[in-house]
This record gives sequence, C-alpha cells and structure tokens, in this order.
Amino acid sequence: MYEREQEILSKALRAGRRTYFFDVKATKAEDYYLTITESKKFTNEDGSFHFKKHKIYLYKEDFNAFKSILEEMTSFIFDKKGEEIISDHNTE
Repeated sequence: MYEREQEILSKALRAGRRTYFFDVKATKAEDYYLTITESKKFTNEDGSFHFKKHKIYLYKEDFNAFKSILEEMTSFIFDKKGEEIISDHNTE
C-alpha cells in the first residue's frame, strides 16, 4: 500500500478508549507532513467492537502557528482549571 510506504515516523498515545496516532509522512515531492489521528473504540450490543477515526493533516507552513495556539489553549486550561482531572464519566 503506497500510504504505508510513505510513512517516515510513527508514535501512538493510548488514552482510555482513545488512541492518538502521530505519523510523519512524505509528500510526492519528498517533503514531510504530520497526520494526527484520533481512534476511538466503541462496543456494539453483541459484544463486537468498531473504531471511529478522525484525522487532521498538518503541513510545515502551519507548524509554528499550530504549536503556538496549542500551547496558548493548554496553558489557559491549566491556569484556569489546574492539571487535576475532573471527569463526569459522560464524555466521549
């Protein structure tokens, strides 16, 4: 599969029912970009399961702005709510 062949580096972050995949891939021009995929596991009534996936693509020209906004937003959350996890157990 071509998409698998262009994968350069991969890391996974497991977080409960979710797994986040960070994949560096190559464009046709041999430049690199990043995909971030959220994969969430759902269990069906019959006991089988399926996954729902959401993916974003980040290109080098957007890295600095993305990192800056991510840092701003995560800092805001930690400043306002602290780093302690608050859960109502109803979130997806």
